[in-house]
Amino acid sequence: MRGVDERGCGLFSYVDLEARVPADHPLRAIRVLVDEALAALSGDFAVLYSRTGRPSIAPEKLLRALLLQAFYTIRSERQLMEQLDYNLLFRWFVGLSMDAPVWDATVYSKNRDRLVAGDVAARFLQAVLRGARVRRLLSDEHFSVDGTLIEAWASMKSFRRRDGGGDPPAGRNAERDFRGERRSNATHASVTDADARLFRKGKGQSSRLCFMGHLLMENRNALIVDAALTRASGTAEREAALAMLGRRGRRRRITLGADKGYDVAAFVDALRERAVTPHVAVNGHLTKTGKRRKTRIDRRTTRHPGYAASQKLRKRIEEGFGWIKTTGGLARTRHRGLDRVGWMFTLSAAAYNLVRLPKLIEEAPT
Repeated sequence: MRGVDERGCGLFSYVDLEARVPADHPLRAIRVLVDEALAALSGDFAVLYSRTGRPSIAPEKLLRALLLQAFYTIRSERQLMEQLDYNLLFRWFVGLSMDAPVWDATVYSKNRDRLVAGDVAARFLQAVLRGARVRRLLSDEHFSVDGTLIEAWASMKSFRRRDGGGDPPAGRNAERDFRGERRSNATHASVTDADARLFRKGKGQSSRLCFMGHLLMENRNALIVDAALTRASGTAEREAALAMLGRRGRRRRITLGADKGYDVAAFVDALRERAVTPHVAVNGHLTKTGKRRKTRIDRRTTRHPGYAASQKLRKRIEEGFGWIKTTGGLARTRHRGLDRVGWMFTLSAAAYNLVRLPKLIEEAPT
């Protein structure tokens, strides 16, 4: 018998939101890991909020919503609030009931800024890695490091002289002729995002206003163990690598895999002073004078099988960059300022780990 095509509009619903989500949905395993990390951060959240006044958005719910934004490539907080209003899966993951109202996008963004000031993203990343089931997946001896460019939310027209000269004509999106004009970070700055820097990754590539993101990866399962974002410069990758290693503290001797850009005498010597074996790719390019460039990586390092293994495994760090910039939506950031962009970059690195961890935990030997 043919059913009747009529719109259902029952006044009450007796189906639990928990029952709407399939038992084998990937977000269920991720939600368990997220809740464990958030429970460990409860004391850190308490420091950020006053004991009096009107209750704000719970930081746990706010962080779960931000993770959904990374998981599903949602381009803005306004669209995220729209999805939360009608998407039952999103409501379940965040912790909103069927009847709970969603937040205003502006209020949501203001509450997010409180977590930015508290550097919660970095603490959340470390809390995920400290989980009992996650720690046994990590290597504590072999690591890799690399950097990538994150395009700033600023156009080239915003890159103007610091002294105010040569400003374009008044008006929205006015014409601007850059031909013959010499521009550099020393004489120019973006009026849209003052922290962005004009930089190009290599010869033959265009210069862009951007930041530089850095990841430190352990080599056993290619999980991100630290993340940082800096202003773009020729030395930023090496400086960030040393800073991330410094945050790990002094432990046993470790190895660090890296590409040719890290084959610099000062950096290699700094690694050896820190009891870090530099598994850095040899940069043997010719200089402008036609001579072979000197390298600090000699046979003391390259003769060992571990060097070849590190050079092979270090390339997996590009998988993290690829996910963060495509699925995570950070090929071009939606935010301005070093603090906000860096916070979102670190949270996206944590989201990348969370996507991979359930399968790694399932496949790990007991």
